[in-house]
Amino acid sequence: MTGSAQFTPAAAEPRYEVFHTDCPARAVIDHVTSRWGIWILISLRDKELRFYELRESIRGISEKMLAQSLRALVEDGLVWRHVEPTTPPQVTYGLTEFGQEVREPLDDLFDRITQRMDPR
Repeated sequence: MTGSAQFTPAAAEPRYEVFHTDCPARAVIDHVTSRWGIWILISLRDKELRFYELRESIRGISEKMLAQSLRALVEDGLVWRHVEPTTPPQVTYGLTEFGQEVREPLDDLFDRITQRMDPR
């Protein structure tokens, strides 16, 4: 066909097959949407918190589950961890840039749900 324009797609970013069990993106999604992952990201939305502050802000979480969830979110690059070399060590957590980006839609979801709740 003469005179027709050819469509050349731009270089597409690689897509992950999140429905496959070996997909690396699936592990990150699992950590974010886990029972405690969402609450950790929401708790860190406005400020950095120390471990005990996070534990107190998320009612019902055990120290073990908080430590496991934080470790996974740090490994995924969503949360950063800073250790002050004191006795005992002071450990502070905050959101990375990636963590902030992931947290934003969670905030929207959280806000939409709480706006629809009956305040009883």
